[in-house]
Amino acid sequence: MSKVLLTTCKELIEDARLGCIDMVFKDLCIEILAKAKLVLSDVQFEELSSYVAERLKEKSMINLKRRERIHV
Repeated sequence: MSKVLLTTCKELIEDARLGCIDMVFKDLCIEILAKAKLVLSDVQFEELSSYVAERLKEKSMINLKRRERIHV
């Protein structure tokens, strides 16, 4: 069951990454992590936290590249 929850959390993060502006995405990540902490094992929560950190980095890089193109 907890593996399903971990997968679902990752899917929610991915959906938010693709469909939200930066600030909303960050807020959703915090909300998902806060709720996931209550239902996932420590190992799974660490995995999800690392996953979220990577998605946040990707989102930041994409936004940075967009800003650079706009200002060129």
